[in-house]
Amino acid sequence: MTTLLCSGLPGSLGYVLRKSLYPRLFNQVGSGVILGQNLVLRHPQKISLGNRVAIDDGVLLDASGAGDLGIELGDHVIVSRNCVIQGKTGSVLIGPKTDLGCNVVITSNSGIEIGHSVLIAANCYIGGGRYITDHLDIPMMDQGVYTKGPVVIKDDVWLGAGATVLDGVTVGQGCIVGAGAVVTRDLPEYSIAVGVPAKILRSRQSNTQETSHGYHPKAG
Repeated sequence: MTTLLCSGLPGSLGYVLRKSLYPRLFNQVGSGVILGQNLVLRHPQKISLGNRVAIDDGVLLDASGAGDLGIELGDHVIVSRNCVIQGKTGSVLIGPKTDLGCNVVITSNSGIEIGHSVLIAANCYIGGGRYITDHLDIPMMDQGVYTKGPVVIKDDVWLGAGATVLDGVTVGQGCIVGAGAVVTRDLPEYSIAVGVPAKILRSRQSNTQETSHGYHPKAG
């Protein structure tokens, strides 16, 4: 009833009603939370929001399969318009000050953990699983899925627009992933990786003049 009455209400009235009524739906909500219009909430009792979290219009938060840990957004997390954060069969933990651009999809099959102060540009995809394809006489969608393990993105990472980080991958602290790259293997800390599949271009710890000028993936 709360979402039916408040979800689509525009302007100040909708903002005030969502701010006052929606916290009752969640497992935990901090102070100063901003909730946009037309949010889709599934199993919100398994979702926790920190202080001053901002969630824009049209976001899907689905904790239906997120287990005991559920979905947790730390303090000052920003979730931009039309993002999807989905715990299919695993939890999603997003650290403080992380910023998700528009249309980011995070889908957890065996757990996703994103660290502190991570920049995730528009249209990125994180997680997912893989369909079993062994049998030719059974549609792939009916053969089940498997995963290579959890996704871990450490602190202070920058994912450029449209980047993909697949299941079982750890992205080390301070890494930069170029726009459109597909990360299929672990990246050591402070790596700069580009391409499909992503390959390490160089390290931010290098003292070369080229690195000192910085690498700037398209942020979108």
